[in-house]
Amino acid sequence: MSVADSATATLPGQRLPGDRGPGWPRLAARVPDWLPRLRRSRWTVAAVLGTVAGVALFVRCWQLGALGFNSDEAVYAGQAAALAGNPRYAELFPVFRAHPMLFQSLLSPFYRVGEQDMVGRVVVALIGTLTVLAVYPVGARLYGRKVGLLAAALLAVMPYHVTVTRQVLLDGPMVLLSTLTLYCLVRFALQQRLLWYVATAAMLGLTMLAKETSIVLAGGVYAFLALTPKVRRPVRATLLALPVLVLVFATHPVSQALAGRTETGRNYLVWQLFRRPNHPMSFYPENVPTAIGPLVLVALLAGLWWARRRRSWRETLLLCWIAAPVLFFQLWPVKGFQYLLPVVAPVVVLAARALVTLPVPAALAGRPGGDPVRRRRAVRVGAAGLVLVSLAVPCWRAVNGPAGTSFLAGSGGVPGGREAGRWLMANTPDGSVVLTLGPSMANIVRYYGSRQSYGLSVSPNPLHRNPSYLPLQNPDGWLRNNDLHYVVWDAFSARRSTFFAERLMTLVRRYHGRVVHTEYVRVADGSGDRVPIPVVIIYEVRP
Repeated sequence: MSVADSATATLPGQRLPGDRGPGWPRLAARVPDWLPRLRRSRWTVAAVLGTVAGVALFVRCWQLGALGFNSDEAVYAGQAAALAGNPRYAELFPVFRAHPMLFQSLLSPFYRVGEQDMVGRVVVALIGTLTVLAVYPVGARLYGRKVGLLAAALLAVMPYHVTVTRQVLLDGPMVLLSTLTLYCLVRFALQQRLLWYVATAAMLGLTMLAKETSIVLAGGVYAFLALTPKVRRPVRATLLALPVLVLVFATHPVSQALAGRTETGRNYLVWQLFRRPNHPMSFYPENVPTAIGPLVLVALLAGLWWARRRRSWRETLLLCWIAAPVLFFQLWPVKGFQYLLPVVAPVVVLAARALVTLPVPAALAGRPGGDPVRRRRAVRVGAAGLVLVSLAVPCWRAVNGPAGTSFLAGSGGVPGGREAGRWLMANTPDGSVVLTLGPSMANIVRYYGSRQSYGLSVSPNPLHRNPSYLPLQNPDGWLRNNDLHYVVWDAFSARRSTFFAERLMTLVRRYHGRVVHTEYVRVADGSGDRVPIPVVIIYEVRP
């Protein structure tokens, strides 16, 4: 036996490297030829989703700390700090306010000591990125992987979702949970299994724990089941699912009862029911469509039109999910920029489906003898790219734009608020009390300045004010008795209420107000030059 033969000799039963046994040819013949393609497609999907997630996280974190908290962010971060026992905030921010505590409890470990703002926003940015990933299985289950991937890409750069998920607000976590609720409902409609029906109820309960106004989505679930006879409507399963929803959400009122704050919950409920309108009925049509993206809405509507004869329960489900919050909040007198955020998941899925199935006329499909399939694909890719660019440009402007002198609640941070609060913290004695124009700036002063503050515009009528805010029945008396030491004027509140702005300045003049600090932003004037404009002015007052 030669050296080569001895090198390849084997013992009985031993296999050579690469030898998979005598049965391997038969086994290999049984492997479907599509299995390698399936594996490659999964890796491709993972790579595309990873890229989309990276873009989503980037635009949500870019210059994330350029502006300080707005009023709502200060409140939720202050609640999280109070839950964590942070001594700086425990006496300034009550734990129980208008909303459940799921998100604040999630944030509380990051707020144990000191002042924190970036960490909370990073957490919300991560939650927003998870929402982008959660949209993919919804679109993929309904219409296929291409629709799921394109829907995730649309949401990744949608200015509406990006803007809100850069702030410490309840709406970002709520939309992640509502998207998962929608996914469970999709799985139930596809498989008709009781497990997914109960899971839908449990996820809706968690969504309500993030923000209780998401109960309106239950109307979307009911409308979908009522309008879709092909989807089973199990009465017994409903009798099981409803207690699950109630038990999950019951942690909020039970926690209030155990803390002895049931009266607080009732006060907030009364306040929410009798709040005055804060915006006209045209608020949502004027602000939300441009934030979602006009071309996205055009694609959605066009897709519904050209597929009207092939409409199925899928479109009914997504449209019901959109209609429930839109109708409720349009009729509800109190409006907020971020309130319609739950509609973004079904909106991008419907828009992506329209772009993926875009009917291409024969004139655009190419010359005779060409490859019409490839040309149609190119047209669809171009249309999808155009819609993505139409979102990416305003998205970049929103996260990279300069600060201004106007502010829309829920649309971002407040220029100058953080800096004014920190100045008060560093340059005023402990125990100083501040009078602000409204409760919004009062919350920011409490958070960054650790100073007790009161809003001049807080109504003495309990039905017309947030129960957490204490009104000053006699601001003159407080100033005369030297119980108020500083007055803060801000341009954002002054634009909303000229009456209280004039009254505040009357008090400043009456009690010898002296400007001790001013915060500016630079805005373009008529000639294009950027000039400094005061947005926050701090006055020291004395009797």
